[in-house]
Amino acid sequence: MKISVIVTALNEERNIVSAINNILAALEDLHQEGEIVVINDGSTDQTEYLVMSVMKERKNIQLIRHEKPCGVGASFWDGVEACRGEAVVWMPGDNENDPREILQYFHLLDHVDIVIPFIFNKEIRSRLRNMLSFVFRLIINTTFQVNFNYTNGTILYRKSIFKDIRSRSSGFFFHAEILIRAAKKGYLFAEVPCRLNTRERGVSKALTLLSLAQVARGYFGLVRDLYFRKDSKPSFRFPDDSLTKVRREASRNNWRMME
Repeated sequence: MKISVIVTALNEERNIVSAINNILAALEDLHQEGEIVVINDGSTDQTEYLVMSVMKERKNIQLIRHEKPCGVGASFWDGVEACRGEAVVWMPGDNENDPREILQYFHLLDHVDIVIPFIFNKEIRSRLRNMLSFVFRLIINTTFQVNFNYTNGTILYRKSIFKDIRSRSSGFFFHAEILIRAAKKGYLFAEVPCRLNTRERGVSKALTLLSLAQVARGYFGLVRDLYFRKDSKPSFRFPDDSLTKVRREASRNNWRMME
């Protein structure tokens, strides 16, 4: 399968070139065919110029431009619409994530439809960030009766599942919404340990008041959809190339043979 790496960037002129080069190097080292789709989410610095400079030397890079910031989730969905790969993974343009950490698990998409990383070196983050992450995870798992170790990382998806899961959160809640909807529908997933790098330049945008407000809006919107809408019951229907469908059908066939 070809993989599309969706990179979202808002004013990341100090990090974007390193992030792109690290992704390209990881794809080459792991012998994976892929492309990079960069979404410039309304940057006012030199982010777009730097991406275009790299594009002159590499053909497997796309650039999507937002005239004004639309949010990391909206950027991700625009990338999904434009990408050409059968698999999709999100990477932030801040170069905080080593792409090799998640891409090394690409082969697991032969068995599941989603590969979810969780951070094992939490000590590199501040106590406040870790505490907020713990509280967020507790709220998510309790409210929606799931058991995820982490929901906001560089998650690998089989692209075809997005035909079935129609979530469109524009903020940082977009990953959590996809995973919760997918789990409720019965999609198979694997959780894998990944190492996080220390951010070398700039400050994370995940803890701004705007980002937290978007997360809250996404959370309450999902509560409404899953618990108060009449059509909220999952259908358990899957795309034809979904590994969940393949494995469910194989399991049913095995049971028939045993009867």
